[in-house]
Amino acid sequence: MLAVLTLGVAGAVAPMAMSQAAAACVTPYNNSAVYTGGMTASYNGRNWTAKWWTQGEAPSTGGSNVWQDNGGCDGNSGGGGGNTGGCNYPNWVAQQPYSTGAIVRYTNGQYYQATHDNPGYDPVISTWYWSPYSCSGGGGNNGGGNNGGGGTSGFVVSEAQFNSMFPGRNGFYTYAGLTDAMKKFPTFATSGSDTVKKQEAAAFLANVSHETGGLVYIDEINQANWPHYCDTSQSYGCPAGQSAYHGRGPIQLSWNFNYYAAGNALGIDLLRNPNLVATNSSISWQTGLWYWNTGTGAAGMTSHTAMVNGSGFGTTIRAINSIECNGGNSGQVASRVSLYTRFAGILGVPTGGNLYC
Repeated sequence: MLAVLTLGVAGAVAPMAMSQAAAACVTPYNNSAVYTGGMTASYNGRNWTAKWWTQGEAPSTGGSNVWQDNGGCDGNSGGGGGNTGGCNYPNWVAQQPYSTGAIVRYTNGQYYQATHDNPGYDPVISTWYWSPYSCSGGGGNNGGGNNGGGGTSGFVVSEAQFNSMFPGRNGFYTYAGLTDAMKKFPTFATSGSDTVKKQEAAAFLANVSHETGGLVYIDEINQANWPHYCDTSQSYGCPAGQSAYHGRGPIQLSWNFNYYAAGNALGIDLLRNPNLVATNSSISWQTGLWYWNTGTGAAGMTSHTAMVNGSGFGTTIRAINSIECNGGNSGQVASRVSLYTRFAGILGVPTGGNLYC
């Protein structure tokens, strides 16, 4: 009996030692790379295998389910091979160049791994260049939408990312106001893959940035035009006054009929109280999201639909201000595209095609 027990113990020791030796991390995930079925990548301290073609969708067990989780890995090449306890990596230093695969300790005590070469960008804000890193191989933050984004609001854009997009914004345009407004539009930035969700968020924020000078202006700048936004042919007229319906808010809501329609959709009497769009942050954001999700302009579809079905950012420009398209004002179009490209980069997703209109 003693001999049998000894063999049983010996037989149990070997596999236990083997299970403690995690697999080595393969090449880190590259958000701009194309992966086809069978290709591998490491991300958040775990190895992954692509099941089919994918690009721009960070490895996770959610999203389109394109990635297979192969379990934790013991760090990256040149990084944490012998790290069996906690992390022991250098502190992140702003403006110090980092190469892909580098691991640093951020000021919040968390660790991040460079997914792209960068000149020392902030890991919490510039999630195109950094991903959370788990020393234990337990995966840390899962890929998906909370890669430095999302937070407790559920929005794919974190407050830190929002602030980095609008460093000089007017204090009226709050992140809390936006996330509160989103409750009335549950499909906004929640439809499709993680990549599509972030592309839609970037597209919306790029357009409102263009409309407001970087979320600086609440009211339309050219006040000389204000008396011309009352269409007296409408049966409800302009009860707030002839000059009351000038552009306000992130999408610069204009004309009495738009205030009337938006108010009806939102359950707010904006026809009689148009200045709510300039004094209540949530209502202001609601009007922007209202047009984004309902206005088709000359595009034949809403901006929300255009970003979800792959029609592209150019179609959102046509839905919002088609006068700029087809050479109408190429400089304005280029400005919108530039903002969208920058915001997509902050969120770590490709821009997709059809950028211009």
